[in-house]
Amino acid sequence: MKITKITRESCPAARFIGKRYPVGAADWGEFWANGWFDELEKLSGLLDINDAGYTEAIRVVDGKPEHWLGMFFAAGTDAPGHFDSVDMPPMEYAVCYLYGNPDTGELFDYASHEQCLAALEKQGLRRKEDDWCFQRCNCPRFTTPDEQGNVILDYGISIEV
Repeated sequence: MKITKITRESCPAARFIGKRYPVGAADWGEFWANGWFDELEKLSGLLDINDAGYTEAIRVVDGKPEHWLGMFFAAGTDAPGHFDSVDMPPMEYAVCYLYGNPDTGELFDYASHEQCLAALEKQGLRRKEDDWCFQRCNCPRFTTPDEQGNVILDYGISIEV
C-alpha cells in the first residue's frame, strides 16, 4: 500500500445517514443486499464530500470504535425510518489516497492508518483525537481495479485547524 496524494477537504455541518455498527466493522454485504445505497442516493441533500462514493465513517465512543456505513447529507436532512443518523459539526479533513489491493486487506488495516498519520505529521497536520475518520469508496477509483488489481481508497482523517 502506498499513499499517492494527500488533499485537504472541508465538510460543513452534516448529517450522516446510514446504519450504525456499535460492535465490529460495518457490514457492506448487508448494505448491498438490501439496496440501501440506492435508497440513500434518492434522498436530496447529498454533500460533495461523498465524491461519487459510499462511506464507512468511524469514531471513538467510550474508548471503542463505532462504525457507520452510509453517506453525508446536509444538516437536518430527514433519515428514512429504517436508517440511523448522526449529526456532525463542521470539520476539516486530510484525505490520503491509498493505492493497493483491496483483497489483501492492506488498505483497511491499522498499519495504513498509522502510515497516514505519519504522512500528515510530515505536512504539519495533526489528527483531531477521537473524532471522525472515513473510508470513501469512490466510483471509479475504488470500483475499477488497474492491471495489477489495485484500486485507490480515499481515507479521511479529521484534523485540527
